[in-house]
Amino acid sequence: MPRGGPDAARWDRRFETSRAEYIDRPDTPEKGRQVLRALDRFQRLTGGYRTFCRLTLAEARDVPDPRLLELGAGLGRLTRYLTDRHPTARVTVSDVDPDVVERIRRGPVGSHPRVTPAVLDATSIDAPDGTFDVAVLTMALHHLPAPGVVALLEEGTRVARRLLIIDGWRHPAYLAVAPLLWLTGGLPHLHDGLISLRRLYGAKALHALAGACTPTVAVRTRFVPPGYLVAVATRDRRDRWAARGVPAGRTGTREGGLLP
Repeated sequence: MPRGGPDAARWDRRFETSRAEYIDRPDTPEKGRQVLRALDRFQRLTGGYRTFCRLTLAEARDVPDPRLLELGAGLGRLTRYLTDRHPTARVTVSDVDPDVVERIRRGPVGSHPRVTPAVLDATSIDAPDGTFDVAVLTMALHHLPAPGVVALLEEGTRVARRLLIIDGWRHPAYLAVAPLLWLTGGLPHLHDGLISLRRLYGAKALHALAGACTPTVAVRTRFVPPGYLVAVATRDRRDRWAARGVPAGRTGTREGGLLP
């Protein structure tokens, strides 16, 4: 299925690429580490982490002492924001790469009393059902193939009441960010950033993939400025939408849509 969705326009299909990013290639580990540091720098500079933190805590606002799971954590910066801004939140910070998790474990994030580092695969999460209140994956959905997205939706909604997914909004206009990618991480970051923009999933694609989940997963998507696709997935529609005063039948829709 095209990443723009099953009915993606011809230009959208041509915009898509199958090229691999350095961060995903086993033969470019050093460039992958450079990109990881550049991504962290980019999100700090643009206020991305503040946005991710705000959106995550909003999904946990009905829980006094939330249990949070960060998937694909990279350097674990979001976990640091979450523990700084919520006095009782307990966070399991995870990544599929053991080396990444070990670096987190040795740093200030890993030593925090309310943080538990763990090696976890977002598509096969080693945790009992309902362990967490909110699981969150930021800026990493596009690294997964379509079957991986289905597995993420199934697993994320199994171990958590709500799965929050944040990634870039799919539109070629965002290629204009290229100079900032270069400034924050040089050619490796520019290389991976431009590929990422072309591999992003659109909202329609995410809804279509949610339809392939077993059991049924309800997904609600919206655009969040300056350029994020935000999706909340749950297996209990009533729990998710009642918190917002939205009728349970209004699922699988897109809010915002400031860009086509």
